[in-house]
Amino acid sequence: MLNITKSLNDGQALVALEGRLDTTTAPSLEGELKAFLPGITDLVFDFEKLEYISSAGLRILLSAQKTMNRQGTMKLIHVAPAIGEIFEVTGFSDILTIE
Repeated sequence: MLNITKSLNDGQALVALEGRLDTTTAPSLEGELKAFLPGITDLVFDFEKLEYISSAGLRILLSAQKTMNRQGTMKLIHVAPAIGEIFEVTGFSDILTIE
């Protein structure tokens, strides 16, 4: 189960994820991002309530990062230690901006 809460404001997007970002839930996030990423210059993911991320979730973050490299900035905030550890092990901490 994944709850996606987004707020869009003049080129800025805040996307809060709650639950699990895995093979089952990744397509819904991917669809949401494809719908609103064009025109966004500042993308922030709030992972405060994200409990788990799988390789499918990592793939979507990588894709979003590639898009935002062309049109603006992307960062992750409130990343829990367990999720942060996954980013460290996979090398994603070198690719993503984590605050």
